[in-house]
Amino acid sequence: MKYIFVTGGVISGLGKGITSSSIGRLLKSRGIKVTAIKIDPYLNIDAGTMNPFEHGEVFVLDDGGEVDLDLGNYERFLDISVTSNHNITTGKVYRAVIEKERQGEYLGKTVQIIPHITNEIKSHIINVAEATGADVCIVELGGTVGDIESMPFLEAVREMNMEMGKGKNCIFVHTTLVPIMGTVGEQKTKPTQHSVKELRAIGIQPDIIVARAKEPLEESIKKKISLFCDVPIEAVVSCPDARSIYEVPMILNDQGITDYIISRLSLEAKRPDLVEWSDFAHRIVNPTKSVKIALVGKYTHLADSYISHLEAFHHAGAEAGTKVEIVFVDSEVVQQFGPTEELMKCDAILIPGGFGTRGIEGKIMTARYARENKVPFLGVCLGFQIATIEFARDVLCMTDANSTEFEPQTSHPVVDLLPEQKNVTKKGATMRLGAQPVVVTEGSKAYRLYGSALIMERHRHRFEVNPRYIEEFEKNGWLFTGRSADGVKMEIGELEGHPYYVAAQFHPEFKSRPNKPSPLHLGLVKAAIRKKFE
Repeated sequence: MKYIFVTGGVISGLGKGITSSSIGRLLKSRGIKVTAIKIDPYLNIDAGTMNPFEHGEVFVLDDGGEVDLDLGNYERFLDISVTSNHNITTGKVYRAVIEKERQGEYLGKTVQIIPHITNEIKSHIINVAEATGADVCIVELGGTVGDIESMPFLEAVREMNMEMGKGKNCIFVHTTLVPIMGTVGEQKTKPTQHSVKELRAIGIQPDIIVARAKEPLEESIKKKISLFCDVPIEAVVSCPDARSIYEVPMILNDQGITDYIISRLSLEAKRPDLVEWSDFAHRIVNPTKSVKIALVGKYTHLADSYISHLEAFHHAGAEAGTKVEIVFVDSEVVQQFGPTEELMKCDAILIPGGFGTRGIEGKIMTARYARENKVPFLGVCLGFQIATIEFARDVLCMTDANSTEFEPQTSHPVVDLLPEQKNVTKKGATMRLGAQPVVVTEGSKAYRLYGSALIMERHRHRFEVNPRYIEEFEKNGWLFTGRSADGVKMEIGELEGHPYYVAAQFHPEFKSRPNKPSPLHLGLVKAAIRKKFE
């Protein structure tokens, strides 16, 4: 097994995840089997209880793992499905060590960061990597070099490098920042120098430096970084801002990073094959038309809260030859003022998932606007429940219809707590999570979109449509065309007589891939095109 460790310096948000994913894509294009691990230095066991405003989207895996959004990038770029074990957190590591200590595994020893915590980290990385049967495991270390939280992980990977033959089976890729200062636009290397100095003080010498900058690095700047950071000039890689993240693999490949890694790790590789990926990236940045889709939610001030939806629309847009411009609409603003002008100018509407009562009435008003005005609409998870509540209130005249999540005393609980959730008291990893089978009604919109009567989609919810109202809903045109395998849980809703008013209890965005877009997002984009151009 070969390992590529990706670290970051200077500031967070430089794109370690995209760098890791792009390297993985490039190696895969050469016939090398790749897997990826994300290390997050926070004390949470997983990302499931974290606020999207603070940490961005919680990405859900097939096995029900609630993980960092970078694992979504790994799955999209590498077209693989990872497990919850591919996300290592400080909380997971410390819990494992403490449980071993309580069971007497360290009997007589003082349990310490070194070697017990670092050994646990190494063991976890190696076990997960080897279980995949991959040739190369890319390990992204979250946070920034110098952070207290990251120190045990950096020490662990330093030890791994030593134990595996220093430089033979492990290489380090360090992402850093080259800012442009002053009116003359001079590229500055000092932040990179200090970042590498910090890394070397830990005992890690980077093998490759990926320098993030607005513009491509000047040759003189590359030489300067090479000299001061003790890295060959061919291993100083410029990563300027790209029109799309899907162009990054080509930007890196054009500078020889793939061949350099293959040579350094003595990998057997085939001739490069990036034709399909290049074509996909080209279609994203060269659309023939455009549509606007309103994303109505309550985390709209941080785009990362909805990153899988944004990427699903990129995938769907590329498939349809269309630029999808996302217009973020705060549901609290809609709740206060009604459907806004920016909302009404959009060609389609998405209501994504979410939790809590804030902005709920604004989402219900949005669903009504889409239903009454024949605006293409997609509801996902909470959006599915919102569409159901709105229909009950306005069409079935159940004026106080609601979810018991928002109004426990409602006389019409059309959305209610899942039976298996009624005795749950802990919040972490206790929802209905992960990939579950969904049976799709033949002849429905969903069936035409998926082309299959049985699909597997990922879930993350506690509440569901109340079965006792199903018959009345369907008699009046809100049809449930997707159900759980046992027929009890409602999974997909479609509105009769509407050009495209579809909602799903599951999260189709989590399984969307380049050249394999989420069928429901693609359906929404095509419906938006028809509304605008036909």
